[in-house]
Amino acid sequence: MAEKRDVQRFLIGGRVYAADDDALQQALATVHDAGDRPRCLCRSAGVEMYVALHRWYVVKRMPDSGSQHHPRCPSYAPEPGQSGLGELVGEAVLETQPGQVELRVDFPWTHLAAGGAARKSADRAPSPEVQAPRRRMSLRAVTHFLFERAGLNRWVPAMAGKRRQSVIHKYLMDAAVDVSVKGEDLAQRLYVPEAFDRATYADTVHRRREKLALLHGAQDRLPLALLLGELKTTDARGASVRVWIKHMPDVPLWVDARVWARLERANAALFEASVADVGARPRLLLCALIRARREHTYEIDAACVMLTSEQWIPVEGVHELPLIDALVRQQRRFFKPLRYDARASEFPAVLLLDTGASATPLYVASEFAPEREQAAARRAASAAGSWLWATRTPMPKFPPAVP
Repeated sequence: MAEKRDVQRFLIGGRVYAADDDALQQALATVHDAGDRPRCLCRSAGVEMYVALHRWYVVKRMPDSGSQHHPRCPSYAPEPGQSGLGELVGEAVLETQPGQVELRVDFPWTHLAAGGAARKSADRAPSPEVQAPRRRMSLRAVTHFLFERAGLNRWVPAMAGKRRQSVIHKYLMDAAVDVSVKGEDLAQRLYVPEAFDRATYADTVHRRREKLALLHGAQDRLPLALLLGELKTTDARGASVRVWIKHMPDVPLWVDARVWARLERANAALFEASVADVGARPRLLLCALIRARREHTYEIDAACVMLTSEQWIPVEGVHELPLIDALVRQQRRFFKPLRYDARASEFPAVLLLDTGASATPLYVASEFAPEREQAAARRAASAAGSWLWATRTPMPKFPPAVP
């Protein structure tokens, strides 16, 4: 349970309500219907928020207001420029209205079978128009977006021992609500395996088949779904590879062996991380566009991988794992900025949220990173109040937490 001082408080209709107040739902219903806005009291002047209705009423932060909240507040988010999200907001991440987000991506929602692509190309007349290229999100960027929207890149001590598969499933699926991709609801296309329970697995399988029934479409245009799951193992089957996902013990994903080999080569450092000498084992997540191979058989159309800590916190590589582990052991509060598709490496590895009225950036310079990346981390950390760990040296002490 979170400490009482960490419970968010709202000013609604002249009265203060805590986030765990039994009367909060009724108060939110009143202002939702009237169009009034609650204020978060993490700052003395309050920060304006809005009320959304899903299964129940939820208080959410206004667009671009995350940095106005106190770092200890659950609604805090850093300035977009402190992560790869900054390059995408306004171009590939569009908040059409509070709570409603459109993602512009560089991957399709359908697979064109043999012949379909040729017919489509032949039927399309050359366009006389020329348009400026627009930024689009990769599978990796969409994965980062979902993890950030789900709050999985944020850590407080009360989360210890609670990030089980059932929690990951719930928060990632909730994160996809009110998000659209190419005019489709992302929540309808997203599949995150439910936690395996032998006693109830028959029901789980039934729900999975219902969810993935959308993959059966027209013969030459096969719909795709987005699967997010922890990689368990693989085995070769002739020209194909079977990919096994944790909590899906009965159904593998099939993929062409050459495609899987390219994925392993491109992400060799992340695949090697599973056997790295880092103590607590990291997790390797697969983000895959899947389609129907045959009835109730699924094939990977495109994929990327993402490394996380044992606590499901995304990391850029093995070099960040000792930092995350130390912060968790010392019961610190922190936010992990995500790179999305950015090439720049000036982003902090972590933002400490418990050092006062503003977050404190922590930087890591890996001795195995290219010199330009190490230099970028050193430049960024040279700002007053920043912290730098060059991994060839012992990790420095963290800035002290403010009670």
